[in-house]
Amino acid sequence: MERILIAEDDRNTREGLVELLSGEGYEVTGVADGEQAYETARNGQFDVLLTDMKMPRVNGLNLIKRMTGTSPETSIIMMTAFATVETAVKAMRDGAFTYLTKPVKLDELLATIEGALQEKKNRRRTDASPKPPSIPDPDIIGESAQIRDIFDRVEKVARANTTVLLLGESGTGKSLIARAIHARSYRKEHPFVDVSCASIPESLLESELFGTEKGAYTGALSTTRKGYFERAAGGTIFLDEIGEISGAVQVKLLRVLQERRFERLGGTEPLHIDVRVIAATNRNLEDAVAEGRYRQDLYYRLNVLPIVVPPLREHRNDIPPLIDYFIRKYTRENGLGDKHISEEALEICTRYDWPGNIREVENAIESAVVLSDGERILPEHLPGFPHAPAIEAAEVPVQGSLKDSRGQAEKRLIQQALLESGGNRTRAAEALGVTVRTIQYKIKKYGLQ
Repeated sequence: MERILIAEDDRNTREGLVELLSGEGYEVTGVADGEQAYETARNGQFDVLLTDMKMPRVNGLNLIKRMTGTSPETSIIMMTAFATVETAVKAMRDGAFTYLTKPVKLDELLATIEGALQEKKNRRRTDASPKPPSIPDPDIIGESAQIRDIFDRVEKVARANTTVLLLGESGTGKSLIARAIHARSYRKEHPFVDVSCASIPESLLESELFGTEKGAYTGALSTTRKGYFERAAGGTIFLDEIGEISGAVQVKLLRVLQERRFERLGGTEPLHIDVRVIAATNRNLEDAVAEGRYRQDLYYRLNVLPIVVPPLREHRNDIPPLIDYFIRKYTRENGLGDKHISEEALEICTRYDWPGNIREVENAIESAVVLSDGERILPEHLPGFPHAPAIEAAEVPVQGSLKDSRGQAEKRLIQQALLESGGNRTRAAEALGVTVRTIQYKIKKYGLQ
């Protein structure tokens, strides 16, 4: 029988929770303050600690810090008023499993306790039977102080189960950092599922994330279909461009983060899920919250462990090792001999601001490796850069009908926009004055994937 310890200074609330959870089959102990809770936990092992934030003698935050040191196996759930949600988020950073806002709803409380207990079981099962990692530990290239700080942050957050929010411009390597966190976590043997929220049409995103029951809507499949969350069971789901999701998906995602459960589209049976969420955005979510475009409670749930990924122009000393890495990668992939970048070309690269960040570096070096004939990559192999000679359009003869010529010109424009945006389709569409859907259609039409 699982054991639950309740720390709550309000007698009626405490006794009500003890009676309720005892009726659900748990062995429950209730105490009136944090000091009593700490002493009780020292004398007996508990699976879950349900604690209030404000209590006499030792408050909830101090209790969490003491408990994570003396009883790390205990999952801690914080109860708080909404006015103190920011403090509750701090509690999660200090080791709490999650928090609930008062007044606590019965079904939400039971679902959260069940999720905490399931997470403990999965962790024990993983520790007892290690398997090969589901993805290789990715290479994060860089020697700057900023990259070393990110290395340190990754090592720390990988040990936790808390939601991580990666903040930074497009192309800075947020996906790579998410994979590094997964590869270093106890979930590394389970799936890593990468979802680009902005690339999925808004009308389909909910069903893609949460799945569909058969016959959920007209045109739905005749069989039940699992969504990305179910496919990530036991592992990590990476929600890229999380700032682009609709209000309806925000509500459903909030419930997943709060209760670790959801229903498939068209379904009524709650599905409990054990998955770690890592989200990323290049948007300012605080501004979106202030403008009413993003839920504040979801933002708090996502922003528990933020990692700010700096743009490449703020750590230019990492450009040379990145270039060397990509030269080695693409000479090997293309079966070419050893190559290196000339001093003149390297100087151009280190002066350039790289608005597309690391992704733009990779695209440029891949192109340069293929275009260069000898062992050296020269400035003329870096078309479109400031101070670098451009490849004349006449070098690529246009043949065929006027319609064909227009298509070739359009293709080159799209290629250039994608290069300058570091592969970000949204930014490329904005630069060309078209919709993202149009860009996606043209990429498929011209085979630019």
